[in-house]
Amino acid sequence: MHYALLIYGNEKAWECRDEREKQENHERHGRFMAMLRERGALLPGGQELAAASTATTVRNGDQVSVTDGPYAETAEQIGGFYLIDAPDLDAALEIARQLPEPIVEVRPVVMHPEMGN
Repeated sequence: MHYALLIYGNEKAWECRDEREKQENHERHGRFMAMLRERGALLPGGQELAAASTATTVRNGDQVSVTDGPYAETAEQIGGFYLIDAPDLDAALEIARQLPEPIVEVRPVVMHPEMGN
């Protein structure tokens, strides 16, 4: 089964980190990715995302509205994601606990055979 590990964090806190702290965080993610590769659990497609301030939101309905900025103003923003293969939710949660980030949302990926997955 495929899962998305959605990583949330406080962008303002990230911006306040010095280069050494940012480098250490990137190294922890490198070790996390190495662990996923060793398990055969890392799927292609995961990425770091640009700041929420760069987002553009499209609201579809009777009238289409396009606005600059994220959909919601919150303390935490989604900063990136990994796509993983795990046998079940318990295994996906065990993997998510090893991510070097304080908030990780684990969400199953809906598979659509007609879309090639």
